[in-house]
Amino acid sequence: MATSRPLSLLFTAFLSALAGSALAQEKNWVAPRTPDGQPDLQGIWTNPTITPFERPASQAGKAFLTPEEAAALEKTTLERRAAAERNPARGDVGSYNDFWFDQGSRVVGTRQTSLVVDPPDGRVPLTPAAERLRDENDRRSAEAPEFMSVWDRCITRGVPGGLFPAGYNNAYQIVQTPGYVVIVSEMIHSARVIPIDRRPHVPPTMKLWDGDSRGHWEGQTLVVETSNFNNKGWIATNAASGRIKGVLQSEKLHVVERFTRVDAGTIKYEVTITDPGMYTAPWTVSIPLERDDVYRIFEYACHEGNQAVEHVLKGGRVLEGSPQ
Repeated sequence: MATSRPLSLLFTAFLSALAGSALAQEKNWVAPRTPDGQPDLQGIWTNPTITPFERPASQAGKAFLTPEEAAALEKTTLERRAAAERNPARGDVGSYNDFWFDQGSRVVGTRQTSLVVDPPDGRVPLTPAAERLRDENDRRSAEAPEFMSVWDRCITRGVPGGLFPAGYNNAYQIVQTPGYVVIVSEMIHSARVIPIDRRPHVPPTMKLWDGDSRGHWEGQTLVVETSNFNNKGWIATNAASGRIKGVLQSEKLHVVERFTRVDAGTIKYEVTITDPGMYTAPWTVSIPLERDDVYRIFEYACHEGNQAVEHVLKGGRVLEGSPQ
């Protein structure tokens, strides 16, 4: 289990104070319950944001933005995107225009300077070995599919990587039934079925892509512990996660997620990641999930028409001068 840190506790207290302020403003709001008495987390939730995954060097030592700084960052982000669409670089074939993305246009409501909140510097404590393995896979990505992203291969975005904001499809539907919580992710349309009856984990010999999740309630908070990972997945698969993209998950990975509904429209999501071979210490991410009752999740048909893996591998063979 991850150990608590003083600054992390202060950050949690800050978030709790914000939640308390919001509840005070919504005096008529009462935390709902499901028919069987669980705190009700059901609905469709989204989390696109321009808050960076790790704290930028330019904001070293700064845990939070001022309101003015947050507004300025949002303004310059939108201006930069518009300019990139109007004036593509010479020779750049471009990508989808901004309409098709769902990257968010605002920082998270707490105005934290990174989604990583512990360690206090907002940076993931990677080991040199983890960085070498990440870089080796990237270098060999056109050599064989096993070195390519598990997202590109339509396998999974992982746990907890499936809840890290990406460029689009940042939606999640939570469904509760007696004894279970189900989290359906729009990206790759995966569904995590999480027992909450305190049953034991599957035997240690059973290793899974997304691990084995078990949940329980601590007051208003759903706590989900996941273990039994295989050593084939990635902790994060999308470019928005920066240098963490491509870091491998080992069989020792242990993930603890906390879902707390703090008002009618917000779930405070926190996850602590422990994997001794990949990180020098546990680290924690905090991302608010915002309820969106008009959002509709459609099928993410990852394999149909997806020729990217085939084309990348063919390109690799051409570069090697070998037959396709």
